[in-house]
Amino acid sequence: MPVHQQQRYGPDVVDGDHGPSLRGTFTAFKTDNVLGAIVDDYRTLADALAADVDAGRLRPGERLPTQRRFARDRGIAVSTASRVYAELVRRGIAVGEVGRGTFVRARDPGPDLPDPADGRVDLELNFPVVDGQAEILARAVGPLLRADALAAALAPVGVMGTPAARAAAAATFARPGWAPDPDAIRFAGNGRQAVAAAVAALVGVGGRLGVELLTYPVVRGIAARLGVRLVPLPVDDHGLVPDGVRDAGPLDAVYVQPTLHNPLGVTMPPRRRAELAAVLRERDLPCVEDTVYAFLRDGPPPLVTWAPERTLVVDGLSKRLAPGLSVGIVVPPPAWAERVSAALRSGGWTATGFALDATARAMASGAVAEIEAAKRVDAAARQALVRERIAVRADPAAYHCWWELPAPWRAETFVAAAARLGIAVTPAAAFAVGPAHAPDAVRLALAAPPLPVLARALDRLAALARGAPGDDGIE
Repeated sequence: MPVHQQQRYGPDVVDGDHGPSLRGTFTAFKTDNVLGAIVDDYRTLADALAADVDAGRLRPGERLPTQRRFARDRGIAVSTASRVYAELVRRGIAVGEVGRGTFVRARDPGPDLPDPADGRVDLELNFPVVDGQAEILARAVGPLLRADALAAALAPVGVMGTPAARAAAAATFARPGWAPDPDAIRFAGNGRQAVAAAVAALVGVGGRLGVELLTYPVVRGIAARLGVRLVPLPVDDHGLVPDGVRDAGPLDAVYVQPTLHNPLGVTMPPRRRAELAAVLRERDLPCVEDTVYAFLRDGPPPLVTWAPERTLVVDGLSKRLAPGLSVGIVVPPPAWAERVSAALRSGGWTATGFALDATARAMASGAVAEIEAAKRVDAAARQALVRERIAVRADPAAYHCWWELPAPWRAETFVAAAARLGIAVTPAAAFAVGPAHAPDAVRLALAAPPLPVLARALDRLAALARGAPGDDGIE
């Protein structure tokens, strides 16, 4: 697959000139007397596009032009084009995919899944919510709404937070074989900001950060904004290959997800962690260990256990709780503590006092632990549904799985075909680093749909994979 085709699926792709031109459509509207009246009514333009879909001139799975290009081709304002596309999505004629564009999809995916006009089945984003979660959190943070407590929570805080927050975080983020020193903890607004601060502290502009060749897409965006070059490192069924770090050429640091890797779902066994720690020492490299999914799985001990003097642990509460109530943490070794603190301050990535107080109360009260336990049960139930339907690479504790598609499917074609069914999945290219060929695979994020909807969506995807791309009109 050409590199430009892979890059279109990346998380940082902006609204560029991709997709088919519609210069040939609406030919009936090109008289000066008619066009002015029509462009004032975005619904008329949407009707014309819908007619093209009905007539087969625009096929399911086909990517529409960007809104800027559509506006330019039609001689209308971008805001009008935006309203046209929003109308198509509202009618269920098109689906908008963040970072990729807008695609035509079938207007009726079948009675066993939600109507596309009411929303797609989201197997892209992974923010799990369990029954009763809001009530558990309400009990924990309710006292914060007293006037005196609220006034204190609205005061500014520094990167080290408060003693109560550090103590609560040290207990919450501890793993078998490792417990962070409360005084070493630095707070960020969320886990993504914690990753950004750790990378900024370790790697300067123009520096080289080693990452798994399939990695968390946000790291790609962070690196681009910090002027950091990502160096893809090989992986296998046990995660990052230590010899790949040894042979990678000059590096300033390594970013790794040893437990429930995103997107592959693999967990690095203890022997591999020890080998990686030895290579880090051999090459005198610091390492960012992302443990954001580790709460779902018991053991093994984190990488920091083997290399405490050079490992910066990053984590957050977005997956444990929710994106709207989160803090992130960085736990650096002493040699890097001041640089991490400076990065958090200069990047504007520090936690707010209210979020820190609220999450500290949730951690200290046991609410976070209660929700974590419920999410482990929920993730296992969702993986059981997957195992019954699809042959995938997955840890039974994970909220996501990696599906290597059967021939002759290509990842981007499968994504478009799934979108036609009203199901959003993520292609391998969204996780790929560098120009290497992305495998024909997709990641399924399992957290969002209710279990019955997830089961039906998986059935539809399994049936889709058993066919061929041409079977549903997508080539």
